[in-house]
Amino acid sequence: MLWIDVHEIAIELAEKHPNVDPTYIIFTDLRKLVLDLDGFDDDPEKTNEKILEAIQMLWIEERE
Repeated sequence: MLWIDVHEIAIELAEKHPNVDPTYIIFTDLRKLVLDLDGFDDDPEKTNEKILEAIQMLWIEERE
């Protein structure tokens, strides 16, 4: 997975962390959770607030 795979990342986060409420997660914590996902293989420095926000919003949708 790469940073641009926001849908896949959100699905993986929802499955791996069912007890985490993404509504209240801070971006530094979200970034770490993404970097720790199995199959994530992108440069940690290639993300930004816009990408993290997109992941967060999709993760929220996955939980609904």
